[in-house]
Amino acid sequence: MQDNIATFKALGDPTRQQILGLLAREELTIAEVASKFDMTRAGVKKHMILLERGNLISVTPRGRERLNRLNPEGFRAITDWLGFFDNFWDEKLNALANVIKDENK
Repeated sequence: MQDNIATFKALGDPTRQQILGLLAREELTIAEVASKFDMTRAGVKKHMILLERGNLISVTPRGRERLNRLNPEGFRAITDWLGFFDNFWDEKLNALANVIKDENK
């Protein structure tokens, strides 16, 4: 779980969620991302740094620019962690269903 803290922090902000949506469609520079928001490039860069720390985006230098892309592997740890709780609820709901069936007999 400790490894996921940066990822959850990155996901916890609506602006960063919107940035991830943009990067899911295409690779963009920080300037291109900033053009989609009513904030400074420096403000967008702070969001991008948190997304990179959360392993949700990867950054590749391209000349003087840095190309940002979605990192699908960064979401795997989160989905695996959440998957554990899916199993928990499946077991609990199945047990509840069995109790209801027994009561209706």
